[in-house]
Amino acid sequence: MVLFWIIGTCLAGAFLSLLLAFLFFKKANVNIVTNMVSLSVGTMLGAVFLEILPHALDQATDSHDTMFIVLIGLLVFFSLEKLLIWRHCHGDHCETHSHDTQLKNNKSGSLVLIGDLSHNFIDGILIASAFIYEFELGLVTALAIYAHQIPQEMGNISIFVNKGLKKNKAILLNVIANITMTIGAVITYILIDSAGEILPVLLAFTASNLIYVAVSDLIPGLHKRTEIKESSMQIAMILIGVMIVYFFHTFLH
Repeated sequence: MVLFWIIGTCLAGAFLSLLLAFLFFKKANVNIVTNMVSLSVGTMLGAVFLEILPHALDQATDSHDTMFIVLIGLLVFFSLEKLLIWRHCHGDHCETHSHDTQLKNNKSGSLVLIGDLSHNFIDGILIASAFIYEFELGLVTALAIYAHQIPQEMGNISIFVNKGLKKNKAILLNVIANITMTIGAVITYILIDSAGEILPVLLAFTASNLIYVAVSDLIPGLHKRTEIKESSMQIAMILIGVMIVYFFHTFLH
């Protein structure tokens, strides 16, 4: 039954994020993308500090070991981003995916696809780990990940289209990349089923992944828009994201 929920959540979430990304892409503007990114920050940090880390610490024999794993995880994801050119593009908040000479390089689209494949595979591992631990934690973790997936998919489609691909083909490439999420989730389910003691470690890595993406990739982009009205909207959307997670936490417990 758990495997059914894991696969169903990965497939449904991937389809929904691609659909919304496609719909928003047709009418996308800077304000919409910024609001979505702000909401993502709130849901990701809310999921970490209200759900994932508390559960990881509950399962740990030593809380210091758990926090050490979180720190190691931050370093691991930083290294992955450096080594795999793993970038999360959110509209115009993207250094590697900006509309400059790199987009004209035929290799740029391939690098984006490779990064997306790696990223989604890891997301599948995180979702499966959370579901195996607790159904409610799985839902909250998936919510946080997919809140980030929508602006990311918008960015990826934009990159492929600007590279010269037709929109339909760009969407197809994103669909292929999203399949790796389900693959990663299924592999994790099989491995954890025979080695459940690694689950607290995976929860700690889940926390470090979401913290890294929110703090390193998303928030710096938000700081580029400093107007009072836009900054106030960013803060409001972050709070809404946190409250959504808090609602799930209260309602599902």
